[in-house]
Amino acid sequence: MNAPHPAPDLAFVLDCVRDDAAAGRLAEWGSSSVIDEHTNTASFGRALFDALHAAAGLHAEFPVGHAGLIHVYGYWFSEVATPFGFKRARWQDGELARALGRSDDAFHLRRGSPLRDPESTPLQRVTEAALPPLRHPIAGSPVGEALIGERLSRVVLVERAGADGPAALVYGIAAASVTHVDEPLRLITAFPYEGDRQELIAEFGAYPAPRWNAVADS
Repeated sequence: MNAPHPAPDLAFVLDCVRDDAAAGRLAEWGSSSVIDEHTNTASFGRALFDALHAAAGLHAEFPVGHAGLIHVYGYWFSEVATPFGFKRARWQDGELARALGRSDDAFHLRRGSPLRDPESTPLQRVTEAALPPLRHPIAGSPVGEALIGERLSRVVLVERAGADGPAALVYGIAAASVTHVDEPLRLITAFPYEGDRQELIAEFGAYPAPRWNAVADS
């Protein structure tokens, strides 16, 4: 398990959040709770939660808010150890990035590389990597689907051919009823997954419910 580390630069993060909001990127994400389903405690506090949503121009009532702000940015500040380590590890250690075909540091808390999108934000890079395989899974990828009320939810395990390491688990829920046939899935989360693929897919379909701290919008 990684040890706690110094808190990231909040001013930098809030600047990225403002850019994401201005560019319309936040619309590609659903809702999530800050309360972790394994620890049953908040991954980070109300003050950070409020600061992230204020920078985005979003109203949210702690602990339920914007999944991208919580997962992509807020988790970097979490010092709550889970059974799987610290929340920031998914962005920090490179396993998730590699599984999604990116460089190890693609999701680090920085602007983009000088050679490609030098001003890109972390949320922008995560969205560009995770949203396409969620909405249009690669042929042969393990995929599970379930209805939460009338909303479609989907989990996709992205596995790079010939690559070692875990798959990328990408999860999302539609913004509206499946009767709206063109309603796209919105991201909730992504993280490395090393468990039994088929068992996960079977369980996902058999027990429809919001997962991985998701909240299905009313």
